[in-house]
Amino acid sequence: MRKPRDFDSELRALADKAKLLKERRVRQLGELVAACGADALDADVLAGALLNAVGMKDAATKEGWRKGGAAFFQGKARNTAPRPERDEQSALPLESGTASA
Repeated sequence: MRKPRDFDSELRALADKAKLLKERRVRQLGELVAACGADALDADVLAGALLNAVGMKDAATKEGWRKGGAAFFQGKARNTAPRPERDEQSALPLESGTASA
């Protein structure tokens, strides 16, 4: 005789997996923002740039961005924005050992 499937536990497992995937996606987006130097931008500026990119209709511009992104991930062009010495809001050094006490 066949064992009946427990659909509730399968749905819970799928929901848990979906939640983990969402969390990983958000974490990776944050890592990407930091890796390309965009964390030096104000949140308003970054949000505006992303909204502009989403609304962009010019295929040639998007293709240029795609090529630049592909080069970034392949390690060919890692020109990031310069990082400020100090975080303006907290006035604490961003990297340990770079600022004098």
